[in-house]
Amino acid sequence: MEDYSPTEPGFVIWFTGLPAAGKSTLARALRQRLAAQGIPVQVLDSDELRRQLTPHPTYSPAERDWFYDTIIYLAELLARNGVHVFLAATGSRRVYREAARARLPRFAELFVDCPVTICQQRDPKGLWQRAATGQIVTLPGMGDDYEPPAHPELYVNTADKTVETAVAELWQQLQAQGLLAFFT
Repeated sequence: MEDYSPTEPGFVIWFTGLPAAGKSTLARALRQRLAAQGIPVQVLDSDELRRQLTPHPTYSPAERDWFYDTIIYLAELLARNGVHVFLAATGSRRVYREAARARLPRFAELFVDCPVTICQQRDPKGLWQRAATGQIVTLPGMGDDYEPPAHPELYVNTADKTVETAVAELWQQLQAQGLLAFFT
């Protein structure tokens, strides 16, 4: 059986930033805005994928390398078949995001910027608290470096914006850069 291969691959946006910066929230909200215009997008959320792929994560460097290679592969499979993908994942090392850029023909990086102190206050999944008490050995931003994108195509600072304001800002950037055309 042959792979289905549409004329146009899907477009992939990697939402990267510190834990609790708002990556998943923004990805879902932007997906809803596109869905309202009849444009489907698949969100690959690293937290959801991690529960399935590594149910007892160690967050070791080797596991992170494997995990990010795997989710890039999943995004690649979907995009190859014409599915638009929002990859909501910290991707703390630039090398992960550069690998995605090299493997995905239609790709953009979105830096979801938010100060560590605000991410720690939000902490909806308790990751910062678990890292502070030693339950997680390393966390990007606490015990592990986060390498922000050098030249992201898209940028939003979520420190003091509502989700609606951040999505509107992203929408304007997508329009201004002509990236919305990839979704039609």
